[in-house]
Amino acid sequence: MPATPLRTVNGSPSCRLGLAGSPHVGEGFVDLAAAAGVNFFFFYNLSYAALTTGLRPLLAERREDVIVATGSECRDVTELRTYIDSVRRLLGIDTLDIFFIEYVSPADDMAELLAADGVFSELTACRERGEIRYVGFSAHSRALTIELIQSGRVDVLMHRYNMAHRGPEERVLPAARAAGIPLVAFTCTRWGTLLRGHGDWGRDRPVPSAVDCYGFALSHPAVQVALTAPSTVAQLQSNLEVLKSRLPMGLDELNQWREYGDLVYGDGASEFETGWP
Repeated sequence: MPATPLRTVNGSPSCRLGLAGSPHVGEGFVDLAAAAGVNFFFFYNLSYAALTTGLRPLLAERREDVIVATGSECRDVTELRTYIDSVRRLLGIDTLDIFFIEYVSPADDMAELLAADGVFSELTACRERGEIRYVGFSAHSRALTIELIQSGRVDVLMHRYNMAHRGPEERVLPAARAAGIPLVAFTCTRWGTLLRGHGDWGRDRPVPSAVDCYGFALSHPAVQVALTAPSTVAQLQSNLEVLKSRLPMGLDELNQWREYGDLVYGDGASEFETGWP
Protein backbone atom coordinates (compact mmCIF):
# COMPACT_ATOMS: atom_id res chain seq x y z
CA MET A 1 0.00 0.00 0.00
CA PRO A 2 1.18 3.59 -0.45
CA ALA A 3 3.28 4.89 2.41
CA THR A 4 1.74 7.40 4.78
CA PRO A 5 3.12 10.75 3.58
CA LEU A 6 5.47 12.63 5.86
CA ARG A 7 3.87 16.01 6.48
CA THR A 8 4.63 19.28 8.19
CA VAL A 9 2.53 20.44 11.13
CA ASN A 10 0.29 22.38 8.75
CA GLY A 11 -0.23 19.29 6.59
CA SER A 12 2.07 20.07 3.66
CA PRO A 13 3.94 17.06 2.24
CA SER A 14 7.66 16.78 2.79
CA CYS A 15 9.89 18.02 0.01
CA ARG A 16 11.49 15.13 -1.85
CA LEU A 17 14.98 16.52 -1.12
CA GLY A 18 16.09 17.01 2.48
CA LEU A 19 19.10 19.00 3.68
CA ALA A 20 21.29 17.03 6.07
CA GLY A 21 24.03 18.35 8.30
CA SER A 22 27.65 17.77 7.39
CA PRO A 23 30.91 19.31 8.64
CA HIS A 24 30.91 21.57 5.56
CA VAL A 25 27.35 22.89 5.72
CA GLY A 26 27.26 26.63 6.40
CA GLU A 27 24.51 28.68 8.00
CA GLY A 28 23.42 30.12 4.66
CA PHE A 29 22.65 26.66 3.32
CA VAL A 30 19.37 26.51 5.25
CA ASP A 31 18.13 29.77 3.74
CA LEU A 32 19.11 28.70 0.21
CA ALA A 33 17.43 25.33 0.57
CA ALA A 34 14.27 26.77 2.11
CA ALA A 35 14.00 29.39 -0.64
CA ALA A 36 14.04 26.53 -3.19
CA GLY A 37 11.21 24.73 -1.40
CA VAL A 38 13.11 22.35 0.89
CA ASN A 39 11.19 21.83 4.13
CA PHE A 40 12.99 18.75 5.50
CA PHE A 41 16.12 19.24 7.60
CA PHE A 42 18.08 16.50 9.36
CA PHE A 43 21.11 16.49 11.67
CA TYR A 44 22.66 13.51 13.44
CA ASN A 45 23.54 15.42 16.59
CA LEU A 46 24.16 18.90 17.92
CA SER A 47 27.71 19.05 16.55
CA TYR A 48 26.23 20.34 13.27
CA ALA A 49 26.00 23.85 14.66
CA ALA A 50 25.79 25.67 11.33
CA LEU A 51 22.64 23.79 10.37
CA THR A 52 20.94 24.18 13.75
CA THR A 53 21.91 27.87 13.89
CA GLY A 54 20.48 28.36 10.42
CA LEU A 55 17.28 26.59 11.44
CA ARG A 56 16.48 28.78 14.45
CA PRO A 57 15.26 31.87 12.55
CA LEU A 58 13.42 29.74 10.00
CA LEU A 59 11.60 27.90 12.78
CA ALA A 60 10.83 31.15 14.59
CA GLU A 61 9.11 32.44 11.47
CA ARG A 62 7.65 29.32 9.85
CA ARG A 63 7.64 26.49 12.38
CA GLU A 64 4.56 24.79 10.97
CA ASP A 65 6.06 24.67 7.46
CA VAL A 66 9.24 22.79 8.44
CA ILE A 67 10.06 19.16 9.22
CA VAL A 68 12.87 18.93 11.79
CA ALA A 69 14.48 15.50 12.02
CA THR A 70 17.27 14.30 14.26
CA GLY A 71 18.20 11.20 16.20
CA SER A 72 20.64 9.48 18.50
CA GLU A 73 22.79 6.37 18.67
CA CYS A 74 22.36 6.16 22.45
CA ARG A 75 20.38 3.23 23.83
CA ASP A 76 19.97 4.61 27.33
CA VAL A 77 16.52 6.08 27.91
CA THR A 78 17.76 8.79 30.28
CA GLU A 79 20.38 9.98 27.80
CA LEU A 80 17.80 9.89 25.04
CA ARG A 81 15.44 12.00 27.12
CA THR A 82 18.21 14.52 27.83
CA TYR A 83 19.12 14.83 24.16
CA ILE A 84 15.52 15.34 23.01
CA ASP A 85 15.05 18.09 25.58
CA SER A 86 18.36 19.70 24.56
CA VAL A 87 17.38 19.82 20.89
CA ARG A 88 13.95 21.27 21.62
CA ARG A 89 15.49 23.90 23.87
CA LEU A 90 18.25 24.79 21.41
CA LEU A 91 15.84 25.21 18.49
CA GLY A 92 13.19 26.95 20.57
CA ILE A 93 10.44 24.50 19.65
CA ASP A 94 8.09 22.28 21.62
CA THR A 95 7.94 19.38 19.16
CA LEU A 96 10.48 17.59 16.98
CA ASP A 97 8.93 16.19 13.84
CA ILE A 98 11.00 13.01 13.45
CA PHE A 99 13.33 11.29 15.88
CA PHE A 100 15.44 8.37 14.68
CA ILE A 101 17.07 5.65 16.74
CA GLU A 102 20.23 5.65 14.67
CA TYR A 103 22.29 2.77 13.33
CA VAL A 104 20.35 -0.18 14.68
CA SER A 105 22.76 -3.08 14.11
CA PRO A 106 23.33 -6.75 14.95
CA ALA A 107 25.23 -5.54 18.01
CA ASP A 108 21.91 -4.33 19.45
CA ASP A 109 19.66 -6.52 21.57
CA MET A 110 16.33 -6.17 19.79
CA ALA A 111 14.40 -7.42 22.80
CA GLU A 112 15.89 -4.58 24.85
CA LEU A 113 15.21 -1.98 22.17
CA LEU A 114 11.55 -3.03 21.96
CA ALA A 115 11.03 -3.67 25.68
CA ALA A 116 8.55 -1.70 27.76
CA ASP A 117 11.45 0.29 29.22
CA GLY A 118 13.41 0.48 25.97
CA VAL A 119 14.13 3.34 23.60
CA PHE A 120 11.25 2.71 21.22
CA SER A 121 8.77 2.74 24.09
CA GLU A 122 10.30 6.00 25.24
CA LEU A 123 9.85 7.50 21.78
CA THR A 124 6.25 6.30 21.71
CA ALA A 125 5.69 8.07 25.02
CA CYS A 126 7.34 11.20 23.61
CA ARG A 127 4.98 11.06 20.65
CA GLU A 128 1.98 10.71 22.94
CA ARG A 129 3.18 13.73 24.95
CA GLY A 130 3.54 15.75 21.78
CA GLU A 131 7.33 16.04 22.01
CA ILE A 132 7.90 14.27 18.69
CA ARG A 133 5.56 13.51 15.80
CA TYR A 134 7.14 10.46 14.10
CA VAL A 135 9.13 7.56 15.57
CA GLY A 136 11.93 6.52 13.24
CA PHE A 137 15.06 4.44 12.98
CA SER A 138 18.05 4.06 10.69
CA ALA A 139 19.84 0.84 9.89
CA HIS A 140 22.06 -0.92 7.39
CA SER A 141 21.17 -4.49 8.41
CA ARG A 142 18.27 -5.56 6.22
CA ALA A 143 17.10 -8.37 8.49
CA LEU A 144 16.82 -6.04 11.49
CA THR A 145 15.19 -3.37 9.34
CA ILE A 146 12.44 -5.76 8.31
CA GLU A 147 11.97 -6.89 11.90
CA LEU A 148 11.46 -3.31 13.05
CA ILE A 149 9.17 -2.48 10.13
CA GLN A 150 6.99 -5.44 11.02
CA SER A 151 7.03 -4.64 14.75
CA GLY A 152 4.47 -1.90 14.27
CA ARG A 153 6.53 0.37 16.52
CA VAL A 154 7.92 2.81 13.95
CA ASP A 155 6.53 5.44 11.59
CA VAL A 156 9.47 6.15 9.28
CA LEU A 157 12.63 4.42 8.10
CA MET A 158 16.01 5.84 7.12
CA HIS A 159 18.06 3.45 4.98
CA ARG A 160 20.96 3.49 2.54
CA TYR A 161 19.82 3.27 -1.06
CA ASN A 162 21.61 4.25 -4.24
CA MET A 163 22.55 3.01 -7.72
CA ALA A 164 25.22 0.70 -6.32
CA HIS A 165 23.46 -0.37 -3.13
CA ARG A 166 20.18 -1.71 -4.48
CA GLY A 167 19.86 -4.73 -2.20
CA PRO A 168 17.03 -3.05 -0.25
CA GLU A 169 14.86 -3.41 -3.36
CA GLU A 170 14.56 -7.13 -2.69
CA ARG A 171 12.89 -7.15 0.72
CA VAL A 172 13.30 -3.91 2.68
CA LEU A 173 11.55 -1.51 0.34
CA PRO A 174 8.64 -3.88 -0.36
CA ALA A 175 8.25 -4.46 3.39
CA ALA A 176 8.18 -0.71 4.02
CA ARG A 177 5.58 -0.22 1.31
CA ALA A 178 3.46 -3.08 2.64
CA ALA A 179 3.51 -1.50 6.10
CA GLY A 180 2.85 2.01 4.75
CA ILE A 181 6.14 3.27 6.19
CA PRO A 182 7.89 6.06 4.24
CA LEU A 183 11.60 5.80 3.57
CA VAL A 184 14.24 8.52 3.84
CA ALA A 185 17.18 7.54 1.63
CA PHE A 186 20.75 8.46 2.54
CA THR A 187 24.13 8.11 0.82
CA CYS A 188 22.37 8.57 -2.52
CA THR A 189 25.68 9.55 -4.15
CA ARG A 190 27.57 6.91 -2.15
CA TRP A 191 29.64 9.61 -0.44
CA GLY A 192 30.30 11.15 -3.84
CA THR A 193 31.93 8.04 -5.29
CA LEU A 194 29.15 7.49 -7.83
CA LEU A 195 30.10 10.80 -9.43
CA ARG A 196 33.67 9.72 -10.24
CA GLY A 197 32.94 7.37 -13.10
CA HIS A 198 34.60 4.00 -13.69
CA GLY A 199 37.41 2.88 -15.96
CA ASP A 200 35.26 0.17 -17.51
CA TRP A 201 32.34 2.51 -18.19
CA GLY A 202 32.47 3.51 -21.85
CA ARG A 203 33.89 6.96 -22.55
CA ASP A 204 30.86 7.79 -24.65
CA ARG A 205 28.49 6.94 -21.79
CA PRO A 206 27.42 9.59 -19.26
CA VAL A 207 28.66 9.55 -15.68
CA PRO A 208 25.83 10.31 -13.25
CA SER A 209 25.50 13.74 -11.73
CA ALA A 210 24.30 14.24 -8.17
CA VAL A 211 20.86 15.09 -9.57
CA ASP A 212 20.86 11.74 -11.39
CA CYS A 213 21.73 9.99 -8.13
CA TYR A 214 18.97 11.68 -6.15
CA GLY A 215 16.53 11.18 -9.01
CA PHE A 216 17.34 7.48 -9.14
CA ALA A 217 16.63 7.00 -5.43
CA LEU A 218 13.47 9.07 -5.57
CA SER A 219 12.17 7.07 -8.52
CA HIS A 220 11.50 4.13 -6.23
CA PRO A 221 7.91 4.41 -4.91
CA ALA A 222 9.00 3.58 -1.35
CA VAL A 223 11.34 6.59 -1.12
CA GLN A 224 9.77 9.86 -0.03
CA VAL A 225 12.88 11.89 0.81
CA ALA A 226 16.47 11.79 -0.40
CA LEU A 227 19.00 13.45 1.90
CA THR A 228 21.71 15.71 0.52
CA ALA A 229 24.71 16.97 2.49
CA PRO A 230 26.58 19.29 0.11
CA SER A 231 30.04 20.63 0.90
CA THR A 232 29.70 23.94 -0.95
CA VAL A 233 27.04 26.42 -1.98
CA ALA A 234 27.64 25.46 -5.61
CA GLN A 235 26.97 21.80 -4.80
CA LEU A 236 23.80 22.71 -2.95
CA GLN A 237 22.54 24.83 -5.84
CA SER A 238 23.29 22.02 -8.26
CA ASN A 239 21.64 19.38 -6.08
CA LEU A 240 18.49 21.48 -5.74
CA GLU A 241 17.94 21.01 -9.48
CA VAL A 242 16.44 17.60 -8.72
CA LEU A 243 13.35 19.47 -7.54
CA LYS A 244 12.78 20.47 -11.16
CA SER A 245 13.24 16.93 -12.49
CA ARG A 246 10.38 14.88 -13.84
CA LEU A 247 10.23 11.75 -11.73
CA PRO A 248 10.13 8.81 -11.70
CA MET A 249 12.85 8.29 -14.28
CA GLY A 250 12.02 6.33 -17.42
CA LEU A 251 12.87 2.65 -17.61
CA ASP A 252 15.77 3.13 -20.05
CA GLU A 253 17.40 5.69 -17.78
CA LEU A 254 16.87 3.57 -14.68
CA ASN A 255 18.40 0.54 -16.38
CA GLN A 256 21.40 2.58 -17.46
CA TRP A 257 22.10 3.64 -13.88
CA ARG A 258 21.50 0.11 -12.59
CA GLU A 259 24.14 -1.12 -14.99
CA TYR A 260 26.51 1.59 -13.83
CA GLY A 261 25.79 0.80 -10.18
CA ASP A 262 26.54 -2.89 -10.73
CA LEU A 263 29.89 -1.93 -12.24
CA VAL A 264 30.83 0.49 -9.48
CA TYR A 265 29.73 -1.69 -6.56
CA GLY A 266 32.68 -3.14 -4.67
CA ASP A 267 35.09 -0.38 -5.64
CA GLY A 268 34.34 1.58 -2.47
CA ALA A 269 37.05 3.49 -0.65
CA SER A 270 36.48 1.61 2.59
CA GLU A 271 35.19 -1.67 3.93
CA PHE A 272 32.18 0.17 5.36
CA GLU A 273 30.71 0.68 1.91
CA THR A 274 30.50 -3.04 1.20
CA GLY A 275 30.57 -4.43 4.75
CA TRP A 276 26.92 -3.45 5.08
CA PRO A 277 25.73 -4.42 1.60
